[in-house]
Amino acid sequence: MTTSFLYAQIEKQTSSYLELNYFKGNIALHNDDILHLITGHPEGFLLSWNKKTFGHNDWEQRYNYPDYGITFSYQNLKNSVLGNNYGLYAHFNFYFFKRYVMLRIGQGLAYTTNPYDKVDNFKNVAFGSKLLSSTFLMLNYKKERIFKNFGFQAGLSLLHYSNANVKAPNASINSITFNLGVNYNFEDEDEDFIDNLEEEKYTEPFRYNIVFRSGINESDVIDSGQFPFYILSAYTDKRLSRKSAIQLGTDVFFSNFLKELIYYKSVSFPEENVSGDEDYKRVGVFVGHELFINKLSILTQLGYYVYYPFDFEGRTYIRVGVKRYFGKKWFGALTLKSHGAKAEAVEFGIGIRL
Repeated sequence: MTTSFLYAQIEKQTSSYLELNYFKGNIALHNDDILHLITGHPEGFLLSWNKKTFGHNDWEQRYNYPDYGITFSYQNLKNSVLGNNYGLYAHFNFYFFKRYVMLRIGQGLAYTTNPYDKVDNFKNVAFGSKLLSSTFLMLNYKKERIFKNFGFQAGLSLLHYSNANVKAPNASINSITFNLGVNYNFEDEDEDFIDNLEEEKYTEPFRYNIVFRSGINESDVIDSGQFPFYILSAYTDKRLSRKSAIQLGTDVFFSNFLKELIYYKSVSFPEENVSGDEDYKRVGVFVGHELFINKLSILTQLGYYVYYPFDFEGRTYIRVGVKRYFGKKWFGALTLKSHGAKAEAVEFGIGIRL
Protein backbone atom coordinates (compact mmCIF):
# COMPACT_ATOMS: atom_id res chain seq x y z
CA MET A 1 0.00 0.00 0.00
CA THR A 2 2.82 2.39 0.88
CA THR A 3 4.72 1.51 -2.29
CA SER A 4 1.68 2.24 -4.43
CA PHE A 5 1.15 5.57 -2.72
CA LEU A 6 4.74 6.69 -3.26
CA TYR A 7 4.64 5.63 -6.88
CA ALA A 8 1.49 7.67 -7.43
CA GLN A 9 3.19 10.71 -5.95
CA ILE A 10 6.17 10.65 -8.32
CA GLU A 11 4.27 9.59 -11.43
CA LYS A 12 3.78 12.45 -13.88
CA GLN A 13 0.16 13.40 -14.40
CA THR A 14 -1.02 13.55 -17.97
CA SER A 15 -3.67 16.11 -18.82
CA SER A 16 -5.24 16.69 -22.20
CA TYR A 17 -8.25 18.40 -23.74
CA LEU A 18 -10.24 18.70 -26.96
CA GLU A 19 -11.22 21.84 -28.83
CA LEU A 20 -13.74 22.46 -31.57
CA ASN A 21 -13.60 25.84 -33.34
CA TYR A 22 -15.87 27.19 -36.05
CA PHE A 23 -14.32 29.88 -38.26
CA LYS A 24 -15.47 32.21 -41.01
CA GLY A 25 -13.72 35.06 -42.82
CA ASN A 26 -12.19 36.30 -46.04
CA ILE A 27 -9.55 35.29 -48.57
CA ALA A 28 -6.74 37.88 -48.56
CA LEU A 29 -5.91 39.42 -51.94
CA HIS A 30 -2.15 38.96 -51.84
CA ASN A 31 -1.93 38.46 -55.62
CA ASP A 32 -4.15 39.93 -58.35
CA ASP A 33 -4.06 36.55 -60.14
CA ILE A 34 -6.52 35.14 -57.57
CA LEU A 35 -9.05 37.99 -57.75
CA HIS A 36 -11.52 35.83 -59.68
CA LEU A 37 -11.34 33.17 -56.94
CA ILE A 38 -12.60 35.43 -54.14
CA THR A 39 -16.37 35.07 -54.32
CA GLY A 40 -17.55 34.42 -50.76
CA HIS A 41 -16.64 34.08 -47.09
CA PRO A 42 -14.78 30.80 -46.44
CA GLU A 43 -15.84 28.84 -43.38
CA GLY A 44 -14.98 25.60 -41.67
CA PHE A 45 -13.89 24.04 -38.41
CA LEU A 46 -10.76 23.05 -36.50
CA LEU A 47 -10.80 19.97 -34.26
CA SER A 48 -7.77 19.80 -31.96
CA TRP A 49 -6.35 17.44 -29.35
CA ASN A 50 -3.93 19.09 -26.91
CA LYS A 51 -1.58 17.75 -24.26
CA LYS A 52 -0.63 20.08 -21.42
CA THR A 53 2.81 20.51 -19.86
CA PHE A 54 3.47 21.39 -16.22
CA GLY A 55 7.21 22.00 -16.02
CA HIS A 56 8.60 18.51 -15.49
CA ASN A 57 11.18 19.39 -18.16
CA ASP A 58 13.17 22.62 -18.15
CA TRP A 59 12.05 23.69 -21.62
CA GLU A 60 8.41 23.64 -20.48
CA GLN A 61 9.14 26.21 -17.78
CA ARG A 62 11.18 28.40 -20.13
CA TYR A 63 8.21 28.69 -22.52
CA ASN A 64 5.54 29.19 -19.84
CA TYR A 65 4.15 25.63 -19.97
CA PRO A 66 2.98 25.31 -23.58
CA ASP A 67 0.61 22.68 -24.94
CA TYR A 68 1.27 20.54 -27.99
CA GLY A 69 -1.01 18.42 -30.11
CA ILE A 70 -2.63 17.72 -33.46
CA THR A 71 -5.36 19.53 -35.41
CA PHE A 72 -7.72 18.38 -38.15
CA SER A 73 -9.26 21.10 -40.32
CA TYR A 74 -12.03 21.40 -42.88
CA GLN A 75 -12.52 24.54 -44.97
CA ASN A 76 -15.14 25.38 -47.59
CA LEU A 77 -13.52 28.09 -49.72
CA LYS A 78 -16.91 29.21 -51.08
CA ASN A 79 -15.82 28.92 -54.69
CA SER A 80 -16.54 25.96 -56.97
CA VAL A 81 -13.19 26.42 -58.70
CA LEU A 82 -11.25 26.10 -55.43
CA GLY A 83 -13.32 23.34 -53.85
CA ASN A 84 -12.79 22.28 -50.23
CA ASN A 85 -9.61 21.70 -48.21
CA TYR A 86 -8.85 19.15 -45.49
CA GLY A 87 -5.74 19.54 -43.32
CA LEU A 88 -3.77 17.70 -40.62
CA TYR A 89 -1.28 19.63 -38.48
CA ALA A 90 1.10 19.34 -35.55
CA HIS A 91 0.91 22.40 -33.31
CA PHE A 92 2.18 24.22 -30.22
CA ASN A 93 0.14 26.53 -27.97
CA PHE A 94 1.99 29.38 -26.22
CA TYR A 95 0.39 31.39 -23.41
CA PHE A 96 0.53 35.05 -22.33
CA PHE A 97 -1.22 37.42 -19.90
CA LYS A 98 -1.90 34.94 -17.09
CA ARG A 99 -2.73 32.26 -19.69
CA TYR A 100 -5.82 34.08 -20.96
CA VAL A 101 -4.19 34.69 -24.38
CA MET A 102 -3.11 31.72 -26.48
CA LEU A 103 -1.01 31.72 -29.65
CA ARG A 104 -1.18 28.51 -31.66
CA ILE A 105 1.28 27.71 -34.45
CA GLY A 106 0.47 24.71 -36.64
CA GLN A 107 2.27 23.15 -39.60
CA GLY A 108 1.09 20.27 -41.73
CA LEU A 109 -0.36 18.99 -44.97
CA ALA A 110 -3.67 19.69 -46.68
CA TYR A 111 -5.68 17.94 -49.37
CA THR A 112 -7.67 19.99 -51.86
CA THR A 113 -10.64 18.48 -53.69
CA ASN A 114 -10.41 20.50 -56.92
CA PRO A 115 -6.84 21.37 -58.01
CA TYR A 116 -5.83 22.92 -61.35
CA ASP A 117 -6.52 20.94 -64.48
CA LYS A 118 -5.73 22.43 -67.89
CA VAL A 119 -9.00 21.07 -69.34
CA ASP A 120 -11.53 20.75 -66.51
CA ASN A 121 -10.36 23.39 -64.00
CA PHE A 122 -7.98 25.82 -65.70
CA LYS A 123 -9.18 28.78 -63.61
CA ASN A 124 -7.69 27.38 -60.39
CA VAL A 125 -4.29 29.08 -60.44
CA ALA A 126 -4.01 28.77 -56.64
CA PHE A 127 -3.47 25.01 -56.29
CA GLY A 128 -1.48 23.08 -58.87
CA SER A 129 -1.62 19.78 -56.95
CA LYS A 130 -3.98 17.89 -54.65
CA LEU A 131 -1.47 17.76 -51.78
CA LEU A 132 -0.48 21.10 -50.26
CA SER A 133 1.74 22.45 -47.52
CA SER A 134 -0.31 24.33 -44.94
CA THR A 135 0.35 26.60 -41.98
CA PHE A 136 -2.11 28.11 -39.55
CA LEU A 137 -1.88 30.68 -36.76
CA MET A 138 -4.49 31.26 -34.08
CA LEU A 139 -4.58 34.12 -31.55
CA ASN A 140 -7.36 33.58 -29.01
CA TYR A 141 -8.77 34.68 -25.70
CA LYS A 142 -9.23 31.42 -23.84
CA LYS A 143 -10.94 30.44 -20.60
CA GLU A 144 -11.16 26.87 -19.36
CA ARG A 145 -13.71 25.22 -17.03
CA ILE A 146 -16.41 27.86 -17.19
CA PHE A 147 -19.05 25.15 -16.79
CA LYS A 148 -17.64 21.96 -15.27
CA ASN A 149 -15.02 20.71 -17.77
CA PHE A 150 -16.18 22.95 -20.62
CA GLY A 151 -14.52 26.23 -21.57
CA PHE A 152 -14.71 28.93 -24.23
CA GLN A 153 -12.34 30.66 -26.65
CA ALA A 154 -12.53 33.20 -29.47
CA GLY A 155 -10.18 35.18 -31.67
CA LEU A 156 -8.52 35.34 -35.06
CA SER A 157 -7.04 32.62 -37.25
CA LEU A 158 -4.91 32.68 -40.40
CA LEU A 159 -4.81 29.65 -42.71
CA HIS A 160 -2.29 29.39 -45.55
CA TYR A 161 -2.24 26.80 -48.37
CA SER A 162 0.51 26.39 -50.96
CA ASN A 163 2.40 23.59 -52.68
CA ALA A 164 5.61 25.68 -52.64
CA ASN A 165 6.01 25.39 -56.41
CA VAL A 166 6.30 21.63 -56.35
CA LYS A 167 3.92 21.88 -59.29
CA ALA A 168 2.62 24.95 -61.14
CA PRO A 169 0.41 26.90 -60.81
CA ASN A 170 0.87 27.96 -57.20
CA ALA A 171 -0.66 31.37 -56.47
CA SER A 172 -1.73 30.01 -53.02
CA ILE A 173 -4.57 31.06 -50.72
CA ASN A 174 -4.52 32.87 -47.37
CA SER A 175 -7.69 33.07 -45.28
CA ILE A 176 -8.12 35.58 -42.43
CA THR A 177 -10.95 34.41 -40.20
CA PHE A 178 -12.75 34.91 -36.89
CA ASN A 179 -13.07 31.74 -34.81
CA LEU A 180 -15.34 30.78 -31.94
CA GLY A 181 -14.99 27.53 -30.03
CA VAL A 182 -15.37 25.34 -26.98
CA ASN A 183 -12.79 23.28 -25.12
CA TYR A 184 -13.30 20.21 -22.93
CA ASN A 185 -10.79 18.97 -20.33
CA PHE A 186 -10.65 15.22 -19.78
CA GLU A 187 -9.48 15.66 -16.17
CA ASP A 188 -11.51 17.41 -13.49
CA GLU A 189 -8.49 19.47 -12.40
CA ASP A 190 -4.88 20.00 -13.41
CA GLU A 191 -1.77 19.49 -11.33
CA ASP A 192 0.14 22.54 -10.18
CA PHE A 193 2.80 24.09 -12.38
CA ILE A 194 6.36 23.33 -11.30
CA ASP A 195 8.46 26.47 -10.87
CA ASN A 196 11.94 25.44 -9.80
CA LEU A 197 14.02 26.52 -12.79
CA GLU A 198 17.18 28.42 -11.86
CA GLU A 199 18.50 29.82 -15.12
CA GLU A 200 22.20 30.47 -15.36
CA LYS A 201 23.97 32.30 -18.15
CA TYR A 202 24.42 29.78 -20.93
CA THR A 203 26.75 30.00 -23.86
CA GLU A 204 28.63 27.74 -26.26
CA PRO A 205 31.66 28.25 -28.49
CA PHE A 206 31.08 28.84 -32.18
CA ARG A 207 29.70 25.75 -33.90
CA TYR A 208 30.02 24.82 -37.58
CA ASN A 209 27.13 23.34 -39.55
CA ILE A 210 26.98 21.53 -42.89
CA VAL A 211 23.56 20.84 -44.47
CA PHE A 212 22.45 19.06 -47.64
CA ARG A 213 18.94 19.91 -48.88
CA SER A 214 16.93 18.56 -51.78
CA GLY A 215 13.45 18.24 -53.28
CA ILE A 216 11.59 18.86 -56.53
CA ASN A 217 9.95 21.98 -57.94
CA GLU A 218 8.72 23.62 -61.13
CA SER A 219 8.88 27.11 -62.57
CA ASP A 220 5.74 29.23 -62.93
CA VAL A 221 5.42 28.04 -66.54
CA ILE A 222 2.68 25.41 -66.36
CA ASP A 223 3.72 21.95 -67.63
CA SER A 224 7.37 23.00 -67.90
CA GLY A 225 8.27 19.95 -65.82
CA GLN A 226 9.32 19.07 -62.28
CA PHE A 227 13.04 18.86 -61.62
CA PRO A 228 15.19 17.97 -58.60
CA PHE A 229 17.24 20.63 -56.86
CA TYR A 230 20.26 20.33 -54.57
CA ILE A 231 21.54 22.83 -52.01
CA LEU A 232 24.77 22.76 -50.03
CA SER A 233 24.91 25.04 -47.00
CA ALA A 234 27.69 25.82 -44.56
CA TYR A 235 27.32 28.19 -41.64
CA THR A 236 28.58 29.01 -38.19
CA ASP A 237 26.30 29.63 -35.26
CA LYS A 238 26.74 31.17 -31.83
CA ARG A 239 24.44 30.09 -29.00
CA LEU A 240 23.30 33.16 -27.06
CA SER A 241 21.13 31.37 -24.50
CA ARG A 242 19.21 28.16 -23.89
CA LYS A 243 16.58 29.50 -26.29
CA SER A 244 18.39 31.07 -29.21
CA ALA A 245 21.41 31.20 -31.51
CA ILE A 246 22.45 33.47 -34.39
CA GLN A 247 23.89 32.23 -37.69
CA LEU A 248 26.08 33.40 -40.56
CA GLY A 249 26.68 31.28 -43.64
CA THR A 250 26.48 30.56 -47.35
CA ASP A 251 24.29 28.50 -49.71
CA VAL A 252 25.13 27.03 -53.12
CA PHE A 253 22.01 26.31 -55.21
CA PHE A 254 21.80 23.77 -58.04
CA SER A 255 18.23 24.47 -59.25
CA ASN A 256 17.59 22.36 -62.31
CA PHE A 257 14.21 23.93 -63.06
CA LEU A 258 16.13 27.10 -63.95
CA LYS A 259 17.85 25.25 -66.81
CA GLU A 260 14.47 24.67 -68.43
CA LEU A 261 13.29 28.20 -67.63
CA ILE A 262 16.41 29.76 -69.16
CA TYR A 263 15.94 27.73 -72.34
CA TYR A 264 12.22 28.56 -72.48
CA LYS A 265 12.89 32.29 -72.08
CA SER A 266 15.60 32.24 -74.75
CA VAL A 267 13.35 30.72 -77.43
CA SER A 268 9.96 32.22 -76.46
CA PHE A 269 10.77 35.78 -75.36
CA PRO A 270 13.60 37.24 -77.48
CA GLU A 271 12.74 40.71 -76.16
CA GLU A 272 14.06 39.66 -72.72
CA ASN A 273 17.57 39.17 -74.14
CA VAL A 274 18.14 35.74 -72.59
CA SER A 275 20.80 33.92 -74.60
CA GLY A 276 20.20 30.44 -73.17
CA ASP A 277 23.82 30.12 -72.02
CA GLU A 278 23.26 31.68 -68.59
CA ASP A 279 24.39 29.62 -65.61
CA TYR A 280 21.56 28.07 -63.61
CA LYS A 281 23.59 27.93 -60.37
CA ARG A 282 23.36 30.59 -57.64
CA VAL A 283 25.38 31.38 -54.51
CA GLY A 284 23.96 33.23 -51.52
CA VAL A 285 25.08 34.48 -48.13
CA PHE A 286 22.68 34.66 -45.20
CA VAL A 287 22.14 35.62 -41.58
CA GLY A 288 19.78 33.63 -39.42
CA HIS A 289 18.27 32.86 -36.04
CA GLU A 290 17.38 29.57 -34.39
CA LEU A 291 14.83 29.24 -31.58
CA PHE A 292 15.23 26.05 -29.55
CA ILE A 293 12.17 24.25 -28.15
CA ASN A 294 13.22 20.94 -26.61
CA LYS A 295 14.57 18.76 -29.50
CA LEU A 296 12.86 20.97 -32.08
CA SER A 297 13.95 24.39 -33.25
CA ILE A 298 12.42 27.09 -35.45
CA LEU A 299 14.72 28.43 -38.15
CA THR A 300 14.58 31.82 -39.89
CA GLN A 301 17.17 33.05 -42.41
CA LEU A 302 17.52 36.06 -44.69
CA GLY A 303 19.83 35.66 -47.69
CA TYR A 304 21.29 37.61 -50.60
CA TYR A 305 22.63 36.14 -53.87
CA VAL A 306 26.22 37.16 -54.47
CA TYR A 307 26.43 35.01 -57.62
CA TYR A 308 23.28 35.62 -59.67
CA PRO A 309 23.77 35.10 -63.43
CA PHE A 310 20.06 34.74 -64.25
CA ASP A 311 17.37 37.02 -62.85
CA PHE A 312 14.70 35.00 -61.04
CA GLU A 313 12.44 36.69 -58.46
CA GLY A 314 15.11 39.08 -57.15
CA ARG A 315 18.38 38.80 -55.26
CA THR A 316 17.04 38.39 -51.71
CA TYR A 317 15.52 35.21 -50.31
CA ILE A 318 13.98 33.93 -47.09
CA ARG A 319 14.11 30.50 -45.49
CA VAL A 320 11.84 29.44 -42.62
CA GLY A 321 11.19 26.03 -41.14
CA VAL A 322 11.81 23.52 -38.38
CA LYS A 323 14.72 21.34 -37.34
CA ARG A 324 14.71 18.14 -35.30
CA TYR A 325 17.87 17.13 -33.48
CA PHE A 326 18.90 13.49 -33.16
CA GLY A 327 21.53 13.49 -30.45
CA LYS A 328 23.90 16.42 -30.08
CA LYS A 329 25.21 16.63 -33.66
CA TRP A 330 22.82 15.32 -36.31
CA PHE A 331 19.58 16.97 -37.34
CA GLY A 332 16.87 16.85 -39.97
CA ALA A 333 15.22 19.95 -41.41
CA LEU A 334 12.05 20.85 -43.25
CA THR A 335 12.19 24.39 -44.64
CA LEU A 336 10.46 26.68 -47.11
CA LYS A 337 12.52 28.94 -49.34
CA SER A 338 10.80 31.98 -50.83
CA HIS A 339 11.36 35.37 -52.41
CA GLY A 340 9.07 37.56 -50.34
CA ALA A 341 5.58 36.02 -50.57
CA LYS A 342 6.58 33.96 -53.62
CA ALA A 343 7.59 30.41 -52.66
CA GLU A 344 10.31 28.63 -54.61
CA ALA A 345 10.67 25.25 -52.91
CA VAL A 346 10.05 23.01 -49.92
CA GLU A 347 13.46 21.72 -48.84
CA PHE A 348 14.15 18.42 -47.06
CA GLY A 349 17.53 18.52 -45.37
CA ILE A 350 19.97 16.58 -43.24
CA GLY A 351 22.89 18.17 -41.45
CA ILE A 352 25.56 17.96 -38.81
CA ARG A 353 26.56 20.52 -36.15
CA LEU A 354 30.19 20.24 -35.15
